[in-house]
Amino acid sequence: MDKKYRILIQEKNCKQCGICSYLCPKEVLAQSVGECPTVVNPGACIGCRLCAMRCPDFAIEVEVVQE
Repeated sequence: MDKKYRILIQEKNCKQCGICSYLCPKEVLAQSVGECPTVVNPGACIGCRLCAMRCPDFAIEVEVVQE
């Protein structure tokens, strides 16, 4: 069975740099200029954690969802 993931964004720590949404290989995150990223396609997340690893502000967490 495929794992499912939840992306948590701590908006108070986010500086809206866009790195996370740019690096996401499955376009799970979307972001408008001057705003925090939003999760627009959660089912497509493959759990690579590129968003969390490259976030300079540690504002993103990727969790495995227990079913």
